Amino acid sequence: MKFEGTESYIATDDLQLAVNAAVELERPLLIKGEPGTGKTMLAEEVASALGMDLIRWHIKSTTKAQQGLYEYDAVSRLRDSQLGGDKVHDIANYIVKGKLWEAFDADKQVVLLIDEIDKADIEFPNDLLHELDKMEFYVYETQQFVKAKHRPIIIITSNNEKELPDAFLRRCFFHFINFPDRTTMRQIVDVHHPDVQQDLVKEAMEIFFDLRTVPGMKKKPSTSELIDWLKLLMSDDIPDAILKDRDPTKAIPPLYGALIKNEQDVQLLEKLAFMHRRDSRS
Repeated sequence: MKFEGTESYIATDDLQLAVNAAVELERPLLIKGEPGTGKTMLAEEVASALGMDLIRWHIKSTTKAQQGLYEYDAVSRLRDSQLGGDKVHDIANYIVKGKLWEAFDADKQVVLLIDEIDKADIEFPNDLLHELDKMEFYVYETQQFVKAKHRPIIIITSNNEKELPDAFLRRCFFHFINFPDRTTMRQIVDVHHPDVQQDLVKEAMEIFFDLRTVPGMKKKPSTSELIDWLKLLMSDDIPDAILKDRDPTKAIPPLYGALIKNEQDVQLLEKLAFMHRRDSRS
């Protein structure tokens, strides 16, 4: 079965090829791209399209690779021993399965999402090399050998917050999701807002892509933020004329909080508007 996108997710030809190549090669698919370009959603849609369950492992700065395999709950065992519980004699009662173990133990093939791997410590990817390559690991506390019943489809996302080790990269199939062009963006908008007025979309996209080209923007607006902005424009019945005939000396678009996410960019746009007003008077 090949991934060809879904009704709710527009996948470019290159992205479809990357997904299917990673599945064929039985390699983890490493996805990079700007925040808001649909990296996490890709795993959800691949699982949906292929009729598989999705197991999510969201990575934080404090996450350790061992947590993906299992954790030994020594505190609970100590408490039970003090209370005289019977389960204390079997250490297996205190082994908590991690997300990789869940994926390895599934009765059918699943999609495993390792989300934002670059948030963890630099050694995190290297600590998973054997498990992702051989699809097996050893539980020392119970002397149990765990091997995947079915090799999961592994999708790993990264926002490029830090470089990933070469040894890890060699084991992955890599794809960078380019920011959508205007045609692809229009298709994405139509999926999320099929009933939106086309004139409104046209004017909103003009403002959106103009904002992304403003020099010095700390955070360019993303695809998901355009979708949110259009939803607000529709709910507030903002006519497309307001966007089309917008005063160029006022650089801040209506309901800008959905697009612009920090005060530095607001100040930058206000400064550009001031310079435009000054130049127009001279």
